[in-house]
Amino acid sequence: MLRWTARMLQRRSASRMHAAGLARSALFMLMLALGACASLPGTPGTAVVEQAGHAERLLADGEFVAAAAEFLALSRTHRGDASAYYRLRAAEALRDGGDIEAAERALGDIKRRRLHGDEPERLDLLDAEVALRRGDHERARALLTFDDATLSPELRVRALELRARAEFAAGDAFASARMRAALDRHLRGGDREHNREQIREVLATMEPAALRERFATLPENDAMRPWVEQSLRSKGHPLARTLPRPNRPVGTMRPGDGGGLAPEGYVAPRQVALLLPLAQLAGVSEPIRDGFLSAYFADAAAQRPLLRIYDAGSSPADAIAAYRRAVAEGADQVVGPLQREAVGELFRLPLEARVLALNHPDSGEVPPPGSAEFGLLPDAEGAQVAEHMLARGITRASVLIAGADWADRASRAFRTQFEAGGGSVVGEARLGDKDVDFAPAIAQASGLLGSDGNAGVFISMRPQQARLLVPQLRVAGIGAPVFATSHIYAGDANASLDRDLEGVEFCDAPWLFGSIPGRPLRAAVSGRLASANGFGGRLFAFGMDAYALLPYLDWLFANPDAYVAGATGELTADSFGRINRLVGWARFRNGMAEPVEGALSALPSR
Repeated sequence: MLRWTARMLQRRSASRMHAAGLARSALFMLMLALGACASLPGTPGTAVVEQAGHAERLLADGEFVAAAAEFLALSRTHRGDASAYYRLRAAEALRDGGDIEAAERALGDIKRRRLHGDEPERLDLLDAEVALRRGDHERARALLTFDDATLSPELRVRALELRARAEFAAGDAFASARMRAALDRHLRGGDREHNREQIREVLATMEPAALRERFATLPENDAMRPWVEQSLRSKGHPLARTLPRPNRPVGTMRPGDGGGLAPEGYVAPRQVALLLPLAQLAGVSEPIRDGFLSAYFADAAAQRPLLRIYDAGSSPADAIAAYRRAVAEGADQVVGPLQREAVGELFRLPLEARVLALNHPDSGEVPPPGSAEFGLLPDAEGAQVAEHMLARGITRASVLIAGADWADRASRAFRTQFEAGGGSVVGEARLGDKDVDFAPAIAQASGLLGSDGNAGVFISMRPQQARLLVPQLRVAGIGAPVFATSHIYAGDANASLDRDLEGVEFCDAPWLFGSIPGRPLRAAVSGRLASANGFGGRLFAFGMDAYALLPYLDWLFANPDAYVAGATGELTADSFGRINRLVGWARFRNGMAEPVEGALSALPSR
């Protein structure tokens, strides 16, 4: 009865450790001596219950040493199981105060057979922490082999964190990072960010070759995959992408709960908030907003959620404030923010409503569970151009790109994917913004290309630069086919200028060239909304897709073979909340961009 009462009185102690000073240690030794002299009535009663309750209150108030002394006094007035329990509580109080040495003394010679429930595992956690303090990582690892499935969330967090420390101390950085990756989903706020920084730091100690070797052993849905990918990117050794191969469109009509037909996987949102920087980045935000609204009003009135639009401002703090306001006003799904820094800051917070971010965070981390990130990434386009060329039998490539960050990202992804598929990059050059004579760059990139049927040229640049480059390639005798990212297309037909791009194939949003089921025709929209024209057309399609994804996010997370037939491409999701986009393909013919047969496929039609 006493043990039960004590547990009922037990409260959750502070989760963070505090440094133990000399004065507090001296106070503990004094109170330990006083506790040894304390006595309680021979018959257990109200006094014991009150003393146990007082000890728990002291612990909850952060009075760790005083609480420990109370528990020790109780342990000395009891025998057997109760004594062991109170001694364990004393050690836990001292551990919570940051004094592991004092906690070790308090543990004394607790008999494990006297402990019940989760108490043996709690003892192991304390002993493991003591072992780590002493530098005995092997003992710590041995103590932490228990099954933590039945433990409370707080104890499971402690077990994972200690295992991570023990593995790192033992020299297994990858195992340590993997423990922290498992720990990540249990944390929030600053604790989560600290843990993520630890993952990055631990993986930074590993050589790229070792990381690649360990990555190859990971299952597709392993929580470590995004962290290894991020670490290798930061080291300049990006991994080739595993492109999705979806085969099942969402929304297939199935018998519903009410006896009628219902679209498979569809879960209507109740209230949606759209967060965009309406003032600072109006040129980008307006086409996204207009595309989102076009898809919204094209939806059946009965299915439309309540929609509110918020200005996400110019800083991460502004975006977070807009998110909190949206949640306070009832939003259950939030679309945005748009800026990478704001996405990263928002993902570090405990999220009360699901987020579909319209960019990927700078840090490369994955979204919190249940949320997602969606963007038009140059990296993804570069990788898919590589796959496209390899499928055409092209195994030798030269690379010519603009001197911009997005072009560098596309180029790195292209090279990684192309070489992983058996291709080789024979040369690469960057073009200056003010250059008009590209002969030196062409010679540098394509001098070893040759004229065999297995040769091709990859470019990533704006249309003005490409219109100068492609004719010079032909003058230089480079007859190999040219493939490009979407940046080459201005978004509108301009036959007089784009004749210089004859034959160039490029990836882009298929809505720009044809009809997409469930989306308004571009020709019908562009006459009414200027934001759907030019470069804005791509962002307009992006906004439409953001709305189309909302009802199907859970279905996409659970079914990797499912896809949304989007305006920007076929949209899938992985188990980490990342929306992947399979692009469409077009080719310049007589100055006009025309869809390639099988334009929605990442691979060309044979």
